[in-house]
Amino acid sequence: MNYFYSLACLFSGLFLINALISYQSKHIDPAFWVTLKFQLIVLPLFLTANMLIGYGVKFGFKAIHNLTYVLVTSKVIEIIIALIMGYIFLKEVPTWKTLLGFLIIIVGLVVSKIK
Repeated sequence: MNYFYSLACLFSGLFLINALISYQSKHIDPAFWVTLKFQLIVLPLFLTANMLIGYGVKFGFKAIHNLTYVLVTSKVIEIIIALIMGYIFLKEVPTWKTLLGFLIIIVGLVVSKIK
């Protein structure tokens, strides 16, 4: 059950943070006061996202007992979410280079698990 809690918390928290930052980069004027106002308004959402990520790592560590794999898994989730946000907000379509980089990460994870 800790696996499910970990993945759900990590995905929710990382999705929320990436959505807020993507929204800011697309729709919020980069002027200082406008950006500060946006950051203050969404501060509770950032707090929620950070709590979700923290609990996701905690539950993942309880399930796997290896912090490195939990953090690598969270980075893989974040890369997938970044691709989704890039498509939703900026209409960016991943290229073959993106797939190659993702495959390098997966191969690295597999190699690191080999004993």
